[in-house]
Amino acid sequence: MNWRSFILGAAVGAVSGYAVKEIISQKTYVSPEKVLENVKKQFSQNGPINGSWIHMEVEPFEKHQLKYQVYKGGISKNQNGVHEQYEFIADASTGTLLELRDAAKT
Repeated sequence: MNWRSFILGAAVGAVSGYAVKEIISQKTYVSPEKVLENVKKQFSQNGPINGSWIHMEVEPFEKHQLKYQVYKGGISKNQNGVHEQYEFIADASTGTLLELRDAAKT
């Protein structure tokens, strides 16, 4: 085996290893559609939902000095003839609901 082949193989291996490391280390997020589906499933346990929305872009959010990347969205429903609207904030990495607010009280 000549040195040129060895050096070329080592260089290709190093570049490939670095590329794989970068791809693996990138943060992945739960899809906004999946987050909205989960929130709707939780809300529908207490009655039918009239409408829902989610902002498709991930946004920075801080709560109790902890920083998150989040999706923001909303749910509307009729509860005993009263129209209710809620806004939610969900962690983009896990889909966990971080905050829920009654939109009429904000």
